[in-house]
Amino acid sequence: MATLESKLVEMLTVPVEALGFQLWGIEYVHAGRHSVVRVFIDHENGILIEDCAEVSRQISAVMDVEDPISTEYTLEVSSPGVDRPLFNAQQYAAYIGEDAKVQLTMPVAGSRNLKGVISKVEGQMLTLNVDGKDLVVALDNIRKGNIIAKL
Repeated sequence: MATLESKLVEMLTVPVEALGFQLWGIEYVHAGRHSVVRVFIDHENGILIEDCAEVSRQISAVMDVEDPISTEYTLEVSSPGVDRPLFNAQQYAAYIGEDAKVQLTMPVAGSRNLKGVISKVEGQMLTLNVDGKDLVVALDNIRKGNIIAKL
């Protein structure tokens, strides 16, 4: 996880939890003058649009005071959804046996894009079964990971 994203997680976890939600993860997409901060929240009873609005107001206030991003950005707050992004070892471990796709910063087995079944998580290492073959990937090598929703 990038340094800014780690800082945002540290800064926003307490305010989000104080509202009764779990901070699932944060994505920062730097795209010139149109950067986006995506904050994913979760709750055992699901997430309503009103929940996103409430969390957005609280997060905006915290970020206005702390000012962690010096450029303009758009803040988006949403549920992780059915194809939820995965950000840490605990989240990958919770979905052992599920289909997932990961985008890597450095290739593994000649590919930067892998799809397979999460079979094991040990420390900071993920084992993904891709076409019957176990591939071990360092979580630090994952740029983006998502569950593949079964519809």
